[in-house]
Amino acid sequence: MSAPATRSAAVPGRTLAVLGALGALSVVAFVLAPAPVAARTAGGGFGDEAAVRAAFRAAFTGYWNSGSRDLPPDTAHLVEFWSHYHLVKALAAVAALIAFAATAVLVWQALARTGRHRAVLRTAGVLATALAAVAAVLTLANVQGALAPLASLLPMLVDEPADQALAGTLAQVRSALADAATAPPALAVMVEDFARYHRVLAVLAGGVAVALIGASIESGRRFAAGRHRPVTGTVAVSATAAALVATVVAVANTTNAADPAAGLAALFTGGW
Repeated sequence: MSAPATRSAAVPGRTLAVLGALGALSVVAFVLAPAPVAARTAGGGFGDEAAVRAAFRAAFTGYWNSGSRDLPPDTAHLVEFWSHYHLVKALAAVAALIAFAATAVLVWQALARTGRHRAVLRTAGVLATALAAVAAVLTLANVQGALAPLASLLPMLVDEPADQALAGTLAQVRSALADAATAPPALAVMVEDFARYHRVLAVLAGGVAVALIGASIESGRRFAAGRHRPVTGTVAVSATAAALVATVVAVANTTNAADPAAGLAALFTGGW
């Protein structure tokens, strides 16, 4: 009887090795794969984020002065590339999330079942949970960028000092945001995509909050029943705290989505 019990309480080493390999490969893919994959799927690309920033800053004035809602070909290609870039990152982040979350579940379950190596298991559980949380945040951010790529590019216009031509264009953007009557068609597209950018994160964060509340309730129920209290209590408290953070993010982005012009004005005036 003792041998099966020992095996059931042990951490599944082979499974953890597979999950660890998946997590490591996902991290490598997150860093290295987006640019070359997006270049292939979008029909041409850019070497790195610095190249994207330089290209967008160079192209933006032409779009702003075009008098059209339609993106010029160079800007349209850049936006398409950026969407694909974030999609690849999102897929890699999802894979990492699955690997780290599954690892965390296995380790916490092992901690609840066995009295051996508790310090090691607790440390591993905290580390895996933290990595899963980081992967979840990266997933949300990159889904947001994939679905609203133009809005995702806009901060690149103001995160570094502008040359004379771009500085003049940015002054026009700020003026148009203050007086909609003077706004060219490009501004409407920017405002619409900025609203989409925040709606996406509001929906995603709201879904995460609901899932975390469910996890908190279930863990609280198990804690009240006296089942593995050190573990279930920790999970209940952590899930509740994370749910509160996700709720705040959802509410903040809902507010920005409801008044995107104000949020965009804050971005271009340095108050975002």
